[in-house]
Amino acid sequence: MATFRRLDLPMRSLVVFALALLGPTLLAYNLSPSATLLNQLLAVAGWGVVLAAIGGRQTGSAGLVRIVPLAAALGLYAVGVVVSAQVSLPMPLALSAIACLAAAAAVAAHGAARGLDASDTAEAFHAAMLAAGLASVVIGLIQVFAPGWADGNLIARSGFPGRAVGNVRQPNHLSSLLMWALVAWVPLAQLGRVGGWRFGRLPALVLAALLVWADVLTASRTGVVGVLLLALWGLFDRRLARWIRISLGLAPVAYLAFWLLMAGWAHWTGQTFGGEERLSQSDISSSRWGIWANTLDLIRMHPLMGVGFGEFNFAWTLTPFPGRPVAFFDHTHNLPLQLWVELGLPLGTLVLGLLLWALAQAGARAWRVEGEAGPGSRAAFVMVLMIGVHSLFEYPLWYAYFLLPTAWAWGYAMGEPQSGFPLDSTFEQILRRAGRSVVWPIAGALMVAGSLFALWDYWKVVVIYAPGEGAGPLNERIERGQGSVFFSHHADYAAATTTEPPSMAMAAFNVTTHSLLDTRLVMAWADALDESGHRDKASYLAQRLREFRNPASAEFFEACNDPSRAPEAPLPYQCDPAPKGLTWQDFRPSGQ
Repeated sequence: MATFRRLDLPMRSLVVFALALLGPTLLAYNLSPSATLLNQLLAVAGWGVVLAAIGGRQTGSAGLVRIVPLAAALGLYAVGVVVSAQVSLPMPLALSAIACLAAAAAVAAHGAARGLDASDTAEAFHAAMLAAGLASVVIGLIQVFAPGWADGNLIARSGFPGRAVGNVRQPNHLSSLLMWALVAWVPLAQLGRVGGWRFGRLPALVLAALLVWADVLTASRTGVVGVLLLALWGLFDRRLARWIRISLGLAPVAYLAFWLLMAGWAHWTGQTFGGEERLSQSDISSSRWGIWANTLDLIRMHPLMGVGFGEFNFAWTLTPFPGRPVAFFDHTHNLPLQLWVELGLPLGTLVLGLLLWALAQAGARAWRVEGEAGPGSRAAFVMVLMIGVHSLFEYPLWYAYFLLPTAWAWGYAMGEPQSGFPLDSTFEQILRRAGRSVVWPIAGALMVAGSLFALWDYWKVVVIYAPGEGAGPLNERIERGQGSVFFSHHADYAAATTTEPPSMAMAAFNVTTHSLLDTRLVMAWADALDESGHRDKASYLAQRLREFRNPASAEFFEACNDPSRAPEAPLPYQCDPAPKGLTWQDFRPSGQ
């Protein structure tokens, strides 16, 4: 008998949720320059299909009103994007962010509309999530125990020896996906949707154990926090079946047992267990303490307006921080800090407050739901809570395949099945008509069409980095790529780092430096500024680059200690003392 039994769900719901959840997390094939872009576009298209295919049956009038705090937070964040674009954020980066926020708002509204009385929809969502997690278990086992089978096209290669990364290519992301799958397992187990006629609860317990084991293989701190949250859920949710509560409570014990088992296996076989390698690291925070300290300094420097949405990497890289973390961070790895440093304390606190208000409402409403819909509503809330905790150490919500499921689960948890919600009758009628109209199919179609357009648009920069036959010279490919709506910054990176002399590509530096500054780009930018007569700015960039202590820049600084240099020979700009009076703001396009 199959492990999944009595899945009496509408097949359409199950299929479209599988497309939205399994497709993006199982796709290993990727195209440079972005390793996750195809996964993210597939997530947007998949959720567009969800909206179009199962959006019109429920009105969702009360649910749509209930997501106002969440919608307001997303809207204010979009305002921050627009303001940043007016100052220095390149338009392609701003458009991408606004499109993602709009998609999240639509998906959250759909979740709220379905959350009123569509528990079958939640079952389909949870079943697809569990399937995504179990499929990723298989991939993770191959990456750890048979890494030679990972070809990079069907199964992603792990860049972390002895650690599972799944096809999302990042151990922390895989850990979050597995924790979500464990959360989804709870309502399905509660309603008897997983198991077998002959073996009773054993198959369900085996599935949960496999998910915990795979989580251990990621060696992610997120997983440790996740199993503790599961144990707390089991402790406080008295409406769950006793055997499920016990299983959740034992999740940390199972995690420890699998950890010890893997450590013993590694010592016995001489293989690598990534968890032990992580414990041996001198900085168990992976530089987070350092980046958080630097972020607090930036907040103190810019408390009111922040550095601007999307500008953290630009401001942090170009601000003197002796002893800084040596990796080029493009995010603070902490959602509250990210909001405060980029939007400023007033707007950042307002957005954060609205998110917390929406989270509290989701928890309170989900906990009031009784009957068969109850476990699914509470599981949706726990998913949001789980990814919120993850966002205190990482930035999963910057990826569409985490952002959109979070938005839907959040909306669903807020759309409590309850009658008699006080609405003005005229307003209620408008919402009811909207719920039954073509609003959801149109929103879904726009998401699908937008993802297809973005894929076509992305191809303009793909051919720069992976040219096929007849692709044309590099300069022509770059010029075509610079016409991309969403991805021209990738073309500008190629222009900035290959043009000779670099000063001929100053327009490209004005765009691509706001995406991610790295060693190669900073060196080229410094050369370009020096050639353009801005030796002080070139020297400033060199001093910032020196703080990163990157081996790739060793040759760049060799001239400063060259014993063969004649005493009268002038030193290059990278050897100058640190110039005074410059800040990161002087490197915005208007400051050059």
